[in-house]
Amino acid sequence: MTELIERPGHLARRFQQIAVAVFHREVAAAGSDLTPVQFAALEKIRDNPGLDQATIAGLIAYDRATITGVLDRLVARDLVRRATAERDRRQKLLWITEAGQDLIARISPAVETAQTIMLRGLTEAEAQEFMRLLQKTVEAGNDLSRAPLR
Repeated sequence: MTELIERPGHLARRFQQIAVAVFHREVAAAGSDLTPVQFAALEKIRDNPGLDQATIAGLIAYDRATITGVLDRLVARDLVRRATAERDRRQKLLWITEAGQDLIARISPAVETAQTIMLRGLTEAEAQEFMRLLQKTVEAGNDLSRAPLR
């Protein structure tokens, strides 16, 4: 019988716990309480101005039903501007604000530091191989997710 610590699901969950904790610690040290999902959404909105909420959810592999709450918090903090689409009133279009741009610029070094810390214990070659295998595994299972990357 496989031990718990040898199961990929358990290890993936533990790695996620560690990744989130490290992200929060580093970003807090940079003076922000932004979450990993909020940061991902902000980056995608910055890179894709005027996209709708559902598309942003797909670009960050986040559940379409719950992305609204994430975006509500970004709008309330004046990091994102949201407007109703003229052609389809159900669509909510998004743009990053100047405050959102400034926040990304300010905390991006902390986010990069967090990424390095998450892979500590690995040599550079091991870290590259780990990332290659993790990407391969995630891509192979993307269609099994409740919120696939699109």
